[in-house]
Amino acid sequence: MTAPAQPVTVLAEAGTDAILLWTVLPYVCLAVFVLGHVWRYRYDKFGWTTRSSQLHERRLLRIGSPLFHFGILVVLLGHIGGLVIPKSWTESAGISEHTYHIGAVVLGTIAGVATLGGIAILIYRRRTVGPVFSATTRNDKAMYVSLTLTIVLGLSATVVANIVGNGYDYRETISPWFRSIFYFQPDPALMNGTPVLFRLHAISAMLLFAAWPFTRLVHMLTAPVGYLTRPYIVYRSRDTGLGARAPRRGWERTGS
Repeated sequence: MTAPAQPVTVLAEAGTDAILLWTVLPYVCLAVFVLGHVWRYRYDKFGWTTRSSQLHERRLLRIGSPLFHFGILVVLLGHIGGLVIPKSWTESAGISEHTYHIGAVVLGTIAGVATLGGIAILIYRRRTVGPVFSATTRNDKAMYVSLTLTIVLGLSATVVANIVGNGYDYRETISPWFRSIFYFQPDPALMNGTPVLFRLHAISAMLLFAAWPFTRLVHMLTAPVGYLTRPYIVYRSRDTGLGARAPRRGWERTGS
């Protein structure tokens, strides 16, 4: 008894361009993402950091950083809910498609605007604050451009398709394609006919994830768990009144 040839048929119907974009590229980016983090941890463990610039400037950082991080957290949770959880599951839970669509569009738009506003403040801070700009590498600049482009494309796709346009249910096409990658049964034909902005957003996101391990974005995959088990740091007071005797002026002999 031979195995069904359905995956081969699906790939054949998709076309060469679709196979390269929606089958080859996702696996290449996923492999670079995983292996890149392994390489970074093995050979650049002490460079696994955000290279904080808080000491140089705090006023703009206090506004831009929380705005960006809380916004991007909601965006990521929304993507997980929309791409990973099948449409049938939410309907089985009693959430109608209309209710889900309204909630996703409203929360997604608010979170996208907050994320874009936060990263705009952070970029402005890096460009206008001298010490922060001096500490910004070419790698950081490329990362900011890639991250901003991905956010702008995602927000534009949501606004154009669902607010300006008549709406688009990406859970019928993009979500099954996304899950098919992890099932190792890729179905690139699902991406044929999807709105251009959604496709550009998906491509920019894949390229961003491929570059992720080699940028400061690696800090998102770490947590300071070691702080819970490391020994206490002993601080000694400089109060001269706490000593056994008053200090004498001048040099003190330390040896014979």
